[in-house]
Amino acid sequence: MDDDPGVAVPADILAVDPERMRALGYAMVDRTIAHLTRLQELPAIRAADAATLRRSVDGAVPSTPHDLGDDLGLLADVVLAHQQHGDHPRYFARVPGPSSFPAILADWLGTGLQSVASSWGGGSGPSTVELVVLEWMRDALGLADDSEGILLSGGSMANITGLIAARTLHADGVIYLSDQTHASIPRGLRAMGTRPEHLHLVPTDDEFRLDPQGLRQAIASDRAAGRHPATLVATAGTTNTGAVDDMPTLAEICRAEGLWLHVDGAYGGAAALSARGRAAMPGLELADSFVTDPHKWLFQPYDIACLFVRGPGSLERAFAMHPEYLADLHGTEIDLHNRSMELTRRSRALKLWLTFRAYGLPTLQQAIDRGIALAEYAGRVISAHPRLEVVTGAQLGIITFAGRGCTDADHRRAIAALNADGFAAASSTVLRGRTVLRLCIINPRTTTEDLDQTIDRLAGYLPTR
Repeated sequence: MDDDPGVAVPADILAVDPERMRALGYAMVDRTIAHLTRLQELPAIRAADAATLRRSVDGAVPSTPHDLGDDLGLLADVVLAHQQHGDHPRYFARVPGPSSFPAILADWLGTGLQSVASSWGGGSGPSTVELVVLEWMRDALGLADDSEGILLSGGSMANITGLIAARTLHADGVIYLSDQTHASIPRGLRAMGTRPEHLHLVPTDDEFRLDPQGLRQAIASDRAAGRHPATLVATAGTTNTGAVDDMPTLAEICRAEGLWLHVDGAYGGAAALSARGRAAMPGLELADSFVTDPHKWLFQPYDIACLFVRGPGSLERAFAMHPEYLADLHGTEIDLHNRSMELTRRSRALKLWLTFRAYGLPTLQQAIDRGIALAEYAGRVISAHPRLEVVTGAQLGIITFAGRGCTDADHRRAIAALNADGFAAASSTVLRGRTVLRLCIINPRTTTEDLDQTIDRLAGYLPTR
């Protein structure tokens, strides 16, 4: 007989009354819908000092139960109110995340039913949906037919996973980056043990695209120094300006020189689902590995990124493991935990699958095209403004500009003032040593009036020179 006193603990010790669960769940649905339908009236970004926020949620480890309804209200009204709202129609900072309601519904359902997409035996349904969604994305983006994929948390993890695969499947050696490569990539490469001399920065041209001639020279200098050129990281839509590297020319160099071509399309890649976006980034099908984030242009809640690698079984060759405690789950079907470093994997595919089903590809293409067109509209407004000037024209939803005669500090102060008043959120960036203003416009809910008012406010926060 088991004398462990733990068996005397009731089996339903963590249970919540079904009627209470239902009432709380409905309340959260109501809050979410209120958020989505009132976004235009809410601040685009809101912050508070750390001490104030900590007082709201801190204290000793709770020893007695609190009321669930009260604490859910605390999370909604205080914690989640003090953040950037990437789904806000006037959120133009960094990269927005304009999630759609079908995607939210699927995410709720997956979380509520504890979805898992790791082994086929443990999650054949979610795994099937992920494989289908990846095929839809591959075909709609025009990637190579032999590309296989995996869903990851975001561009940082997807890019580093792709580069681990490149090193494993192709070669270790020098990796070529541009001065516009996303900062998470060199960070990830250093974390995976890449030596400093194997990170070669290639300059960009006047349009902030990786310079092919500069790449040829870099490869030649590394060979002369006895180093082995291995991988090129190109970008389809840089975070700073939306610039797209010349993929056909770079792919030709990679084939001639024996380099793996990895394309970071975390920001811009999904825009290639529309004909207008695809025209801006020819040559994606030439990539050996490709990354894009549906939580940007494809209107998904955080988090979801796609990694594609050419060649059947490529990801399994790079990442598969077969521990004894998973022996009874092995079979002839695909175990998605063998396609990346993640073993525990929630299903990120449900929301993207339901989004495609709810809208259809043509509607999503129109939403993407709207973001591209809105940025072009913003460019015309800025060009016509007497106190502003365009620095880099609209590319894949991004435009940068400056106040005439204004300093770097002027621009930083204007961004801080705009974000502090909450009406809109924008960010600055640095191009060739100059601080400029930047808008990223990919939310189809954004209106031309939103842009007019945001640009006017920014101009108003700049000094008159």
